[in-house]
Amino acid sequence: MKTVLGCLGRYRKDTFLCIGFAALEVAMDILLPFITAIIIDDGLEAANLSVVYRYGALMVIMAFLGLLFGAGAGKYAASAASGFSANLREAIYTNIQTFSFSNIDKFSVPGLVTRMTTDITNVQNAFMMIIRVAVRAPLTFLFSFIMCVMINRTLSLMFLFAAAFLILVLGIIMVVTLKIFDEVFHRYDDLNASVQENVSAIRVVKAFVREDYENEKFSKASDNTRRMFVKAEGLLAFNNPAMMIAVYFCIISLSWLGAQFIVGGSLTSGELTSLYSYIMSLMMSLMMLSMVVVMITISMASVRRISEVLKETPDLHAPDQAVTEVSDGSIDFNHVNFSYKHGSGKNALSDIDLHIKSGETIGVIGGTGSGKSSLVNLICRLYDVDEGSVCIGGVDVRKYDMEVLRNQVSVVLQKNTLFSGTILENLRWGDPNATDEACIEACKAACADEFIERLPDGYQTRIERGGSNVSGGQKQRLCIARALLKKPKILILDDSTSAVDTATDAKIRAAFAREIPGTTKIIIAQRISSVEHADRILVLDNGRIDGFDTHENLVKSNAIYQEIYESQVKGGGDFDQPA
Repeated sequence: MKTVLGCLGRYRKDTFLCIGFAALEVAMDILLPFITAIIIDDGLEAANLSVVYRYGALMVIMAFLGLLFGAGAGKYAASAASGFSANLREAIYTNIQTFSFSNIDKFSVPGLVTRMTTDITNVQNAFMMIIRVAVRAPLTFLFSFIMCVMINRTLSLMFLFAAAFLILVLGIIMVVTLKIFDEVFHRYDDLNASVQENVSAIRVVKAFVREDYENEKFSKASDNTRRMFVKAEGLLAFNNPAMMIAVYFCIISLSWLGAQFIVGGSLTSGELTSLYSYIMSLMMSLMMLSMVVVMITISMASVRRISEVLKETPDLHAPDQAVTEVSDGSIDFNHVNFSYKHGSGKNALSDIDLHIKSGETIGVIGGTGSGKSSLVNLICRLYDVDEGSVCIGGVDVRKYDMEVLRNQVSVVLQKNTLFSGTILENLRWGDPNATDEACIEACKAACADEFIERLPDGYQTRIERGGSNVSGGQKQRLCIARALLKKPKILILDDSTSAVDTATDAKIRAAFAREIPGTTKIIIAQRISSVEHADRILVLDNGRIDGFDTHENLVKSNAIYQEIYESQVKGGGDFDQPA
């Protein structure tokens, strides 16, 4: 809770103003029944109209002031709650930007989305209830009870019994439902995961006619969430019956005992009327508190989940005296062992001892799951090694400032991502200050200018979210152009030309040799034609180096490379090459 409330920031002032206005509103409300008693006893029963007029005018003024104070409290409550939620979202989003891949894997993308939407909305609503109602209700309860004691101490005792009964019931309900709501929000994560997976892969779903299957899967996740909510809300439904029992107990007791006290002369009609008003205020304050309890019960699970993200610290840290310059693009893997779950014993890479000179072009080939992507993830320090070291320019990557390192390592992934905006805006992710001419040159090197010039708006063509309005090959070429704009010392292509034909692939490789000769280029590919012209080719098998040599030598001496080469060449070559 302390971590979450730390995000209140400049909205603390609005919070305290809301509390102050709420307290003044309560004061006006509490004094009205007291003045009503004076009007009845000293005005109406004594036939003194001047008292009725005087105190009646005072009641109107106090009611008007109560209205103003209530409006002020509502305004500042809304400002504080919405500002608090905005700060929370910003704090979570900012912290997520510092996460390593392993941190994100821990929470999952749907889980983080739920925390930034549903959970923060719950906290926002609860916070507004707390500063608006949870301040007003206890003050109303306290002042109403004090006024009741001042009028008649004996009758006031029964209010305590009713309040104790209600607090006991609400406490039991809160303890039980808190655990259920915690589980409910985990089910929300599953629901969001189902939606995200289905929507992002909707083309595949339709291509395989799996709509019914996906509907059934979603319905199951939705029904699980519904059943948990029904269970929790079913327990919370006991709030109102418990409230009614307490209210009717007080009304019946006050009517029975109050009549006897009036007959005995120890209570006036005006005082009994005031007691009825105070009892209703007292019970209504408890009812409001029960609503707050419900909101707090729901939000406590959300608060814990939000706090988990805010307290999460990145696995990767820059050293205090970080190196701020990458001298060259040389890469050294010194007996590296790496696993995605440290200490699990399941290595993705084992004893990788590899040395690449600056400016070399290195091909990487191997079967699915051989560790190709894991290898390049370590170069730009998306993960840290378990044992050994990875050095860039002769310096351990753990000694670099991470932004400096990643600015000198461009990665074009197999699954490319474009963002909503124009083509030029997407290209300038590589260099925000790049001129139009520089962007065009990068596109020419990546062979992207061929299709861009055919578009009606050219480089001002708008890319839809995720690049849904361009083909896979076009998306890959735009991402390569974006990477080239960084002018990196190391360029990594993680199977990023798989969707282009071999002729275009060859043009791109020729452009690399011409445009960025001093850049170290690592090309991960599935087809021999993409890597056979590399200076050396790395063959990976089950996370280990099986071979590292030129194409000619590997064809002669490496069994895995021979098998891949023969399957592609004897099988007729690539789909777009003549046999």
